[in-house]
Amino acid sequence: MKAYYHLPGLFEFCGLYRLFLPLFRKKRHYFYDWCEIGSIYGAPAGCLWGGGRVGFGDDPPEEVAEMMREYAVSARLTFSNSLLREEHLSDRKCNSLCALFFEKSGRAENGVILCSDLLLHYLRERYPGLYCVSSTTKVLREFDQFVAELNRSEFRYVVPDFRLNKSYSRLESLPENLKQKVEFLCNECCWYDCPDRKECYENVSRKSLGESCTDHLCVSPDADRGYRFSDAMKNPGFIGLRELREFYMPSGFSNFKIEGRSLGSAIILEFLLYYMTKPEYQLKVREEIYLDSSLDLF
Repeated sequence: MKAYYHLPGLFEFCGLYRLFLPLFRKKRHYFYDWCEIGSIYGAPAGCLWGGGRVGFGDDPPEEVAEMMREYAVSARLTFSNSLLREEHLSDRKCNSLCALFFEKSGRAENGVILCSDLLLHYLRERYPGLYCVSSTTKVLREFDQFVAELNRSEFRYVVPDFRLNKSYSRLESLPENLKQKVEFLCNECCWYDCPDRKECYENVSRKSLGESCTDHLCVSPDADRGYRFSDAMKNPGFIGLRELREFYMPSGFSNFKIEGRSLGSAIILEFLLYYMTKPEYQLKVREEIYLDSSLDLF
């Protein structure tokens, strides 16, 4: 059985993937043979339909689409704005992106990550070749809500709230066809007991719509530390390599999402090393990516 990773930064870290994708293809022995790249997801800056994190990628969409087509990797547009209204559906930029990735799918189908049912119905009618992923921004914390979402035929994958990751007995009891639709968020650093996760995502949605609003005030005890992978590894919902190999894969789960669109390319590389690269080749991958050995980080 394979683990399919869904990686962050389709537009945000295109430069990193221009180096990593050929390396993953040509030096396949550097990487675990049981893992593959399921998709790369993201959104350019200024997308009305954007959500989850405000997109800041500025690579030309045509070049991004062509790169994904060349390496036969699925591209996912992150359009998880939860507050869309009918008048937003005609947005020219977002429709152009959907049309581009609908036409440029090649050997790997492209998809859209979304939260709004209004947008879901619009996309299924207008761009039926784009598969749909139910976003974790719905914050479905109750397991029965999650199962109901899995049973919706409109979605190929469903990303549950990370606080359901360790519901081992109930996850194991899912039928096989539903297990194949589950896409676990592995490396969330958000406070496990956060009561405001949905409100935080809605704040991002308002900003994407251009609405005037104050920043969401995070009440996490460690909010001032920002994202740290070492902190994420201590999160009760974290899925590390051991759990992935010893529980999730043997139990029939194969899709795993890595977050990080709002981070930097250096930490994204650390995710690629940890989750995909054999330890004895991690330095070689770093050297291939950081082509300039005189690079100063400070």
